[in-house]
Amino acid sequence: MDVSPYPDEMFEEAERREAENREWKRKERSNRVLQRYNDYYNMECESLPTGGPISMMHLQMITLQSAIDAFRCEHLNQQYDFIAISDIEDLIEALDEQATAFLKRVREFKDSADGVA
Repeated sequence: MDVSPYPDEMFEEAERREAENREWKRKERSNRVLQRYNDYYNMECESLPTGGPISMMHLQMITLQSAIDAFRCEHLNQQYDFIAISDIEDLIEALDEQATAFLKRVREFKDSADGVA
């Protein structure tokens, strides 16, 4: 008795694995871009005399330049004249997750400090 999957089932399994692999690669790439963005952003802020942006326009300029530098670094060995909207959306999503996690840690620290005092 042959119990091997039917060709259609094998094809569906291969498609599912390929979709998971694409999603994993997208997430890994997004994480690399976020790390590079953070590195560039922190380096730019550290180089300012005040240790931080002087105005909101400076903050916006540093933010945009850091994003462009991170994308350029990700595409180092390629002709790179445009940024895909999906790359920008992935960076925005990663920054949002990072900011939310930071606020959660601050809230937990504040709550634990309030309980000690």
